[in-house]
Amino acid sequence: MLAAMIAVATASLSIAASLQPSSDPRVADLVAAGKIRAGLGIGNHAAAFKDPTTGEMQGMATRLARALAAQIGVALEIVQYPRPGAVFEGAQNGAWDVTFLVVDPLRTAAADASPAYMQSEFTYLVPAGSKLRTVAQADRPGIRIGVPRGDAVDLSLSRILKHATLVRAETQAAGIGLLRSGAINAYAAPRSALLALSAQEPGSRVLSDAFATTRWAAYVPRGHDGWLAYVAEFTERAKADGMVARLIAREGLRGIDVTPPAKPQLTKPQSTKSE
Repeated sequence: MLAAMIAVATASLSIAASLQPSSDPRVADLVAAGKIRAGLGIGNHAAAFKDPTTGEMQGMATRLARALAAQIGVALEIVQYPRPGAVFEGAQNGAWDVTFLVVDPLRTAAADASPAYMQSEFTYLVPAGSKLRTVAQADRPGIRIGVPRGDAVDLSLSRILKHATLVRAETQAAGIGLLRSGAINAYAAPRSALLALSAQEPGSRVLSDAFATTRWAAYVPRGHDGWLAYVAEFTERAKADGMVARLIAREGLRGIDVTPPAKPQLTKPQSTKSE
């Protein structure tokens, strides 16, 4: 049941008290509601995660959602999912107003995406002693590759793999548990996430090549062209004024870069200082 998979935070995250609600007609309905709902899946620093001490949501997607809410001048309400790939289960029933996720054709068929704001690569983490050296060597009969169920890496490998078997985990922690136990031969994710995980798994390696380039974008539900235009301007401005680069550094995201601007120039820039 979808309701059993989603926990909606009732408390709003903080916004700058000095900000006034936006007068932009494209987000007038959000201003009238007094909030924007961000769909966030528990994953890693490039997406969202819970602070182990406070339980507060953190991560790149969380910080972008906070900054967007602050710019509009409304509260942020988080609609929480157990993993990033589960967020799109709420795309059809209006469960959220915005999300920040890896771009995939199946997702852009279900919701509208802004220009990308950062990019990385999909590759594999292999355990100590593994003979796998390239992504091509992993696509062989008998090789088992772990992926978070429904995440973009799952969608990508479902199209790419010819011989290897995908083993889908319900959470990233469960996927790493499969690798640690020997139930899978490799674990697939964005390079940035794997570099962080490799530091926690002695002897493990992140392969040097990749099977796909991945990009992150903001999504809004279909039928909200005004929201899409507003959010697209927000992400482009966040790239141009350095906010995306600062957040990448703040989250310690190795192997991730800011994408080039989608437009040659932004007009009427507005502040995106809240991070």
